[in-house]
Amino acid sequence: MNFKKSYKSAKGYTPICKIGECTLKKLEFGIIELDANETLTFNTEDKETAFIMLEGHCNVSFGDTLWENIGNRNTVFENRKAESFYMPKEFSCDITAIDHIKIAVCATPIKEKTEPQVLREDHVVLKLLGEVPFQRETSFIIDGNSNAKILTVGEAYCTPGNWAGFPPHKHDEDNMPNECIAEEIYYFLFDPKQGFAVQCLYTSDGEIDESYRVKNDELVEFPRGFHTTVSTPGYQTYFLWLMAGDHQGFNRSNDPEHDWIANK
Repeated sequence: MNFKKSYKSAKGYTPICKIGECTLKKLEFGIIELDANETLTFNTEDKETAFIMLEGHCNVSFGDTLWENIGNRNTVFENRKAESFYMPKEFSCDITAIDHIKIAVCATPIKEKTEPQVLREDHVVLKLLGEVPFQRETSFIIDGNSNAKILTVGEAYCTPGNWAGFPPHKHDEDNMPNECIAEEIYYFLFDPKQGFAVQCLYTSDGEIDESYRVKNDELVEFPRGFHTTVSTPGYQTYFLWLMAGDHQGFNRSNDPEHDWIANK
């Protein structure tokens, strides 16, 4: 089974991972692209939805509410604290581009009705995780400190030539508080754009054992299994990561064969 997908630039909203049409059952992902002064009406249907500003600036309106000038970068490599906005299920909003915009749309079905929220740069927590040669800078955008109840979303910037998420880890068993069941997606961008990374996904029984050369605007779905990423030298590797499952947050276990590396 192929867990990798590609996005080709297109106007409007492009769904890339849809429940029932991909390997995931709880997580959806797509991209919005608009040029200046264009407007898109988005309906969240039965899903809580987070909109992460990858490029550009926009205004968002619904009812009598107007959020102005959301966005703080022209590329993801300009600023590592992304601005975003969050919408509850069964909600409609108008997104109007101020300049060219590219927005990552992250969604998961939810029963609870929540409240809309705009999240500015000062909301984002940025941490340096790991150490050379498995080091990356990770931001936390949507989590328990936002109005989201299921989604967890952030961004990772890999140190060139380093691994990220090592030792390989997984979150596909109900073994709280150590591990929960949660699906995940990584969406990749590179600087320069011709860069690439290698994304590994495998299970201990060998049923899944995949390694993908991921390029700009490509993503990998993780329905289950251990996963880890390696960045190529000379290129800035970025990936947006989004999770949804039985618990919000990070409850995961490392591959026991390689866990010693984290504790050395």
